[in-house]
Amino acid sequence: MKPLVSILIPAYNAEHCVAYTLQSAVAQTWPRTEIIVVDDGSKDGTVEVARRFAAPNVKIVSTENQGQSGAVNTAYGLCQGDYIQELDADDILAPDKIEKQLTALRADDSKRILLSGPWAYFRYRTSRARFVRSALWQDLSPVEWLLRKMGGNLHMQNATWLMSRELADAAGPWNTGLHYDQDGEYYCRVLLASEGTRFVPEARIFYRVSGTNRISYIGSSDVKKNALFQSMKSHMANLRSLEDSERVRKACLHYMQTWTQCFYPDRLDILAELQTLAGEMGGRLEMPRLGWKYAWIKPIFGWKAAKRAQGVLAETRDSFLSYWDKVMFEHETREISR
Repeated sequence: MKPLVSILIPAYNAEHCVAYTLQSAVAQTWPRTEIIVVDDGSKDGTVEVARRFAAPNVKIVSTENQGQSGAVNTAYGLCQGDYIQELDADDILAPDKIEKQLTALRADDSKRILLSGPWAYFRYRTSRARFVRSALWQDLSPVEWLLRKMGGNLHMQNATWLMSRELADAAGPWNTGLHYDQDGEYYCRVLLASEGTRFVPEARIFYRVSGTNRISYIGSSDVKKNALFQSMKSHMANLRSLEDSERVRKACLHYMQTWTQCFYPDRLDILAELQTLAGEMGGRLEMPRLGWKYAWIKPIFGWKAAKRAQGVLAETRDSFLSYWDKVMFEHETREISR
């Protein structure tokens, strides 16, 4: 019998997009799936939209708000699958994503092989998504994967992964104390417990860009900055547990340098701790610099104002692009329905 795949969907205030996500989960060509949606105390119509998809293999559960990590842990506790697919409530699976990954497994493969695939950003129209290859898009050992991620400031969207229950059990639950980069910290532990990644080029994921209300937006939140710092320390400790070499220390230093901009100038306490860690690895962090478009603001209004201006412009640009893509999506949808 073919293995059962559990698709776990944590959802919070996702009424505008969860139907598309569920459609992509229901449409999977793999013949044996179960879908578990955990409505994490949403204040909108998320649960009502999700219940339209209720079926023998689609379970909808409502809980009090506990955060993404708690919602995923709840879904995992309810699932029966041999393989686990986590899917955020605004992202989309290609119809054959799971099938392509499971058929890429070989007869002698260990259950500790972690399956991945390509991903691309989109706003409303998946037809506009562009898949841009990175150095993570290949078969890699755990140490090589983490080196490339941290040393090159690379990212692998969490829905790309497909893992066995054995591997999920070995990694342990999601950390409910983290409210930023909780997926990054979790899959770092999954990688640590794995025997390496198997990249499947046809197994595509569409990652929705959803503005400043998304979980991955850090903004000025101290809670998220604290979580990021904890995740960073966990990443570095995990990588160094696999290999403590010059190239690993260099990757860790680059990783810390990349994220200094999130902590300066508001969280000098965290920057001081990062500087101490950098010193222990034989390096030193430089204070972040503003882009040339905003550097002139600093002498007049200060660093915080310049940094805020930089963020506002990016948010404004993103809002305009999202609005335009939504207009075009609705237009194309009306044309198709005629």
